[in-house]
Amino acid sequence: MDIWDKEKRSAVMAKIRSKDTKPELIVRRYLWSRGYRFRKNVRGLPGTPDIVLRKYGVAIFVHGCFWHGHEVDGHLPHSNIAFWKKKIERNKARDERTKEELKRMGWSVMTIWECQLKPAVREQTLQEMEYWINHTYLERLKPKPVKMYEMVENSPSVAAEGKGEYLTIRNK
Repeated sequence: MDIWDKEKRSAVMAKIRSKDTKPELIVRRYLWSRGYRFRKNVRGLPGTPDIVLRKYGVAIFVHGCFWHGHEVDGHLPHSNIAFWKKKIERNKARDERTKEELKRMGWSVMTIWECQLKPAVREQTLQEMEYWINHTYLERLKPKPVKMYEMVENSPSVAAEGKGEYLTIRNK
């Protein structure tokens, strides 16, 4: 049973923001103080990531445990359970599709949960996030391995002059 009538509940729910939330501000302030520059709520990318570090190829989502159905800290309300269960499952499915689409586009995707920004674990979470951003950036900068060529004898595709034998060069 809800403690408010339908109109009051609707007004309260309408005031819940989808961007510039307290957890997002915590993450953004940390990144800015550490010298990272980013864009927020980039509409051109799938799912409109909360924070995008283009230089690093990283998209960060800061999720509320309730709205995105965090297994560790999320819960369902005691009223209208069927509605909320369906809504949160749809949110989780959409989040998964969005992450896969971003990965296919070449982005590295990170999700930070609201409960990971509680004061007791905040510093550790932010340091792990920074480590992951830097690690991802360094992986992107690594030179791609050069394909080696293999010499195959008696193959008719490419001929090279030699001692009467034909050699073929194939990519591994």
